[in-house]
This record gives sequence, structure tokens and C-alpha cells, in this order.
Amino acid sequence: MLPLLVDAAAHLLAFSPVRFLICLLPGICYTGRVAVQTNQAVLYRIWAEDNVVYGPVELPTLISWVKDERVVAGTWVYDSHNDRWRKAATIPELQLFFRKKTGPATAELPADKSMITPGMLRRVKALADLSDEQLERFVHFMEPQTVRQWAHVVKQGETDDGMYLVLEGELRVRLLIGGKETILATLGAGECFGEIALFDQGPRSADVLSNKDSVLLKISAEAFERLRREAPELSVPILFSISKTLAARIRADNKRIKDAVSFARAAGH
Repeated sequence: MLPLLVDAAAHLLAFSPVRFLICLLPGICYTGRVAVQTNQAVLYRIWAEDNVVYGPVELPTLISWVKDERVVAGTWVYDSHNDRWRKAATIPELQLFFRKKTGPATAELPADKSMITPGMLRRVKALADLSDEQLERFVHFMEPQTVRQWAHVVKQGETDDGMYLVLEGELRVRLLIGGKETILATLGAGECFGEIALFDQGPRSADVLSNKDSVLLKISAEAFERLRREAPELSVPILFSISKTLAARIRADNKRIKDAVSFARAAGH
């Protein structure tokens, strides 16, 4: 009877086995194993706005994503304990963090050129050395864009001829490899991306998505050509700044490749 009870317990609790010793009478003892339930971490998967499922991650990582606003109240989250999908705001462990976020509405993001000031433009490193007059002229060639959190700005493989300047917010540059996200860079206010598209209008080499509500300025190849014709004294310093930015990125990429090759060779030995 005793072995049957032990076998039944082991089937019901498929966890860590623990040895036991039972002595019914002196000299008459039974030994065996019984399964003891162990605490296993609950794992979560996140269905993001870009229709990619991220994870599995444990609760501390999920909480950090809520704090960074990568997971919002309406984000669908799967938890392994309950074996179901539900919105993040309905998960008890996360509700405290969403309550902390409630409060007065944020100010509207600039939506047209009249709201873009020289001071805002000067946050962009490529424009930092231009005068207020030059910046006021330059903005007439730009297209302001308000980008909401998690939205795609550009998609890998699509053709686009625009360069973007980040005035407010945060974006990430990523590749999807085997369904998993690899972040190449995180861009904040003052940075730009897509410079090469001004010259070759080729397909985008990576996705760019907004981590937060963001304000961008886009200049298309057509608009830049018009700038070059109508205001050459303005286009020259901008081209020079773009060249410096590209040179810095090429140097950084060369260093990363060199370090990767050195690491691979060292690992091979």
C-alpha cells in the first residue's frame, strides 16, 4: 500500500523528489522518494504593438518594462501560471505601477511648423551651430511628425527618401532575427537617423520604432534638393554636419566589427 501512495504522490506533484525513511518497528524500515512541490517563477510573454511576442521574462523584468512604458495598460500579457492572455492593467502584480502613472494629461506634442522654435531645433546636434535665422529658414523645408508610443517610423526593407531629426521622445533601431528583437541603437532628443536615404533612396536596413511619444522632423530628398537650390549657404553646413555624423558612425561600426572578430578568434583558440 505504501509504494502505491508514494507513486500516486509523485504523479500528482511532478517536482523535486525527496528521499524519506519510515520505520514502523525496530528493524523494519521503508525508504523511498516523494515529490515535493518547488516554487517556480511565473513567466510572462508580451504581445507588443508591432505584433511581435517578446519573452518569456520574469516579473522583475516585466515591471521594469512597465516603468519604461514599453508595456502599457492595454498591452496583452500572457502568464504561465494562469495559462491565459489578459491586459496588463488587470494583472494584480502590475496594477500598483499603473496607478502611479495616472495623473494630469500630458501636454500636446507640437503638430505644425509654427510650434517649432529655433531652441528646439538646436537640440539636434547637426543643427547646433546654425543661427536662429538659419534655423527659422530651415524649418520651412521640414515636415513635423508626431509619433505615438510603439508606432513604426520606418520598416526594414521599405524604401524611403527621408532623414529624421528627433526633437522629443525616444526611439529604438532594431532588427528581427528569428523572431527575436536585437536593438542596434536607442535614439533620444538631438539625434538623427536615415541620412543615407537622402542620397540613395534605398531600402531601410532596420526598423525604427518609438519607445515613447515623440516629435520628429523629416526632410525628404526632394525637399533637400530644393534647399540646396534655394539656400546653398544653408545646405552646406547641414551637409557638413551630416558627413561628420556618418563618419562617427562608420568609425564606431568599424570598432564593433574589430572587437567582434577579435573575440571570435580568441574564442576559437
